[in-house]
Amino acid sequence: MTAALTGPRFPLPIAPEGLREIALSTILLGALAGVAGWLFWPAAVPFVVVWLWVLSFFRDPRRVRGYEPGDLCAPADGTVTEIAELPHYDGFDGPAIRIGVFLSLFNVHVNRAPCAGVVRTVTYKPGGFLDARHPDSGRLNESNALLIDPGGPIPGPIEVRQVAGLVARRIICHAAPTTRLDIGERFGLIKFGSRTELILPRRDGTEVLVRMGDKVRGGLTILARQRVTRGGEKDMGTAEPARAGATSAVTR
Repeated sequence: MTAALTGPRFPLPIAPEGLREIALSTILLGALAGVAGWLFWPAAVPFVVVWLWVLSFFRDPRRVRGYEPGDLCAPADGTVTEIAELPHYDGFDGPAIRIGVFLSLFNVHVNRAPCAGVVRTVTYKPGGFLDARHPDSGRLNESNALLIDPGGPIPGPIEVRQVAGLVARRIICHAAPTTRLDIGERFGLIKFGSRTELILPRRDGTEVLVRMGDKVRGGLTILARQRVTRGGEKDMGTAEPARAGATSAVTR
């Protein structure tokens, strides 16, 4: 079993990518709350609530758990809205599985690596801003895709796609080609509502460990597991249909 420790890169559990928005909201909402409170103090409460929501949106909680060989963890917090069998996917040699996670305005929006490995390519694609729950959002919306060559026994490549949503207007990605990532390591963030996809090769023994509608936590929930052969070699066999079993346990 391997363990990963990921957390904020700022003294407080706040994503540094949100400091500008936090500063602007503090000035604007603070001024509005001050004026409203001077006139009638209960009128200041909604502005304080919105300010607290902004802080909550950019929270960056510490995530710690152990991983077994072959584990692929959730790249984001949210709700599983798609589990799709793909007969072919660009960049993959054979069939694949796509797991889509919808991030609401109340979820943590930090994105994390689903496995350890080296980033092969980073591909940004401009596009629209459909609701991230829309089945065509992954194909038509603005997106950024990381293609990762995993280390250890996991067959690759593995792709993580950051997809903008109806409200999201900015995708942030700190990874670049040749960047080495650990499983569960933060690599970016999507501001204000979005979707994150995990695409993995379909191999003999591939298991999907979540169901539609499951709530997942980035870096903690195991979305899928690839079978590891004795001696740690990658299993490159032909796939059979996946078993969508019970959701994996989440370490809190």
